Amino acid sequence: MGDFITGIIMGIVEGLTEFLPVSSTGHMILTAHLLNFEGDVAKTFEVVVQLGAVLAVLVLYWNRYMTILKDMLRFRFNEPNKLNAIHMLIAMLPAGIIGISLHGLIKEHLFGPMTVIYALVAGGILMIVAERTKRTVTAEETNDITYKQAFGIGMFQCLALWPGFSRSGSTISGGLLLGTSQKAAADFTFMISVPVMLGATGIDLYKSREFLTAGDMPLFLIGLAASFIVAMIAVVTFLNLIKKLRLMWFAIYRFVLAAVFYLFMI
Repeated sequence: MGDFITGIIMGIVEGLTEFLPVSSTGHMILTAHLLNFEGDVAKTFEVVVQLGAVLAVLVLYWNRYMTILKDMLRFRFNEPNKLNAIHMLIAMLPAGIIGISLHGLIKEHLFGPMTVIYALVAGGILMIVAERTKRTVTAEETNDITYKQAFGIGMFQCLALWPGFSRSGSTISGGLLLGTSQKAAADFTFMISVPVMLGATGIDLYKSREFLTAGDMPLFLIGLAASFIVAMIAVVTFLNLIKKLRLMWFAIYRFVLAAVFYLFMI
């Protein structure tokens, strides 16, 4: 029963934080540390529950993905004011290339409580800087985003390879600095998250396949289900909140969380 409760807690944490600019990976690492849920099985579990969040976005954005796929199959890439597969591809490439190239180093040196705490602070500072920097908004909606902006957002996404920095935090901040509205940046972040997370999760699961045993399946499935349900709610809620809440409030939360865990660890 204890393992199932742990699975539910971890699934809720993943689903709630994956698409908020507070770092789901960071929260998972810190929560696992508090629950003493560590080891190879725990690391594999953290990968599996991410699939729940991926599936939630896939369901919510299904029609938009299908539109992009149909346009791609018909070679429609030059229609003005329309998000297409090229936007998605060039936004995913930077983090994909760096993530694959440095996968081992990242897992070995950046996945730990202290590195997460540093990343929470660094990501919070970036969010405040992005919000306070004066810029001209040229993309109010995702369909207004240019290829140059998409690539720039993809470059900022590379920062999320540092656990604790946050994928949505880095890409939304990058979008603001590059001239997108906060809502457009958040929407685009969710759109590119599915293929990026599927790729990253697939690589991690393949490398951890020896730890995927039948005995652990109930634990993994409970965590995945909890993550899926909570992520569905979190994505819809966040898209509404992003229209009203400033990034500064998320940055303050990150600073407080980092301070609390730092004091707890020392």
